[in-house]
Amino acid sequence: MRYSDYMRKLCIGLFVIFLAIFLAIILGSVIFERIYPFPSKIVYGVTFSPRYVTYLKLDWHKVYTNMLDDLKVRNLRIPSYWDILQKEPSRIDYSETDYMLDEAEKRGAKVILVLGVKQPRWPECHIPVWAKNLSVTERQERVLEFIQEVVRRYKDRPEIWAWQVENEPFLPFFGEGCDKGDVSFLKKEVDLVRSISKKTIIITDSGELELWIAPMQVSDIFGTTLYRKTYDPILGYKTYPILPYLYNIKSVLVRWVFAPHNQKTIITELQTEPWLSQADSSEGSPKKQAEIFSIENFKDNIEFAKKTGFDEMYLWGVEWWYFMAQNGYPGYLDYAKTLFQ
Repeated sequence: MRYSDYMRKLCIGLFVIFLAIFLAIILGSVIFERIYPFPSKIVYGVTFSPRYVTYLKLDWHKVYTNMLDDLKVRNLRIPSYWDILQKEPSRIDYSETDYMLDEAEKRGAKVILVLGVKQPRWPECHIPVWAKNLSVTERQERVLEFIQEVVRRYKDRPEIWAWQVENEPFLPFFGEGCDKGDVSFLKKEVDLVRSISKKTIIITDSGELELWIAPMQVSDIFGTTLYRKTYDPILGYKTYPILPYLYNIKSVLVRWVFAPHNQKTIITELQTEPWLSQADSSEGSPKKQAEIFSIENFKDNIEFAKKTGFDEMYLWGVEWWYFMAQNGYPGYLDYAKTLFQ
């Protein structure tokens, strides 16, 4: 057989294989949507970052209480930033976290409190200035001390139903000043929290870029991100070519094979704001940002997430909705109200 004939047959064969796989994935989606027992009700919540609201030049206390009273948000994921709470090695200032928990408790809201170094919003790894020059081992020791103090302070707060330990701890290329992901250290953090409190433990991971195995193995509930339209320095804006049911299938398979004790999967970060060209950036006009991520994008992402079959979703972008409303684009807040009320 001539080389050209061999290559032609090889190309045809590969094309047939890829076509078969593509058709099987599409067929799987159709079957899943017909037979899966989708939840009758979805619990919606938000991730809230005082740091990000301040970056957007808004009053975070006002935005937070408006979110609770106007949007009627009753499920929250909030941070306990190490570099905010412990600016000095020998003193922890709980005022920021106390305020958020107190206001949540007044309104009967439920809270996931995030612990550790890597927490929601840029720079991801929130390390105090005094801890940046420590060795990794020394820094880990101080992190454990910090987590211990935070959990001891809040372990009896009724509004906290779960602790999230770190945020996407194994995503290696996103964040500033982060130490390398360390499974053994994450287990130490989780064991420490369990020794103080019996509340649920959540570990999160990238929905599109990671395998989920280790996070599921050490947690009670697993939290996945779900991003659709993202920015890449080389490719520009792109949409992940992943069908919604594949998140659910991945969850079932990983849990069945590697983590049978893990209880369920929730969406801890559902994209409802633009992914701009710089992490945690408000660059560009509100008009441009509305073009990058329209209200229709918001609605489409909600509908996409519903098709995963998961029954609990924390929306990512509430701070930005208020920023846009302040700048003449109230539609994001208006649509969000239909989800929470």
